[in-house]
Amino acid sequence: MRRIITATVNNTSGVLNRFSGVLSRRQVNIESISVGHTENDQISRITIVIQVDHLAEAEQVLKQLNKLIDVIKVSDITEESHVERELALVKVNAPASVRAEIFSMIEPFRANVIDVSSKTIVIQVVGTSEKIQAFVEVVAPYGIKQLARTGATGFTRGH
Repeated sequence: MRRIITATVNNTSGVLNRFSGVLSRRQVNIESISVGHTENDQISRITIVIQVDHLAEAEQVLKQLNKLIDVIKVSDITEESHVERELALVKVNAPASVRAEIFSMIEPFRANVIDVSSKTIVIQVVGTSEKIQAFVEVVAPYGIKQLARTGATGFTRGH
């Protein structure tokens, strides 16, 4: 079962290593991990997407993470109303003869072309993991040269 966990942590050296170490010791598979500064440059937000077999496993992981030094708060936001986004950069084969077709294919995804060369284009797309996956499937027939995904990041709505 897929779980989305967010944590606010002090922005100090080694926090991410200790954080991922807990998951490694518990043999929890990390699907994605995203880290960045918050509105306060002394605090970072970590968003991880993990795969667990049972809810009890996720609860145990949260307890272990909350015990870490420099961890301010850890929450499982999977069941809460939340905002979640991922970014992908996709380099696609795009000779001049098919560019117009590709541009029309990416428009419904609100994707942006951010680089153009004589044989390829680089497209940026933002959305849920499902939207990113659907986008990748749509452009795959043109030939994906490179793909980079950030992994999910997010937080709860309101308050």
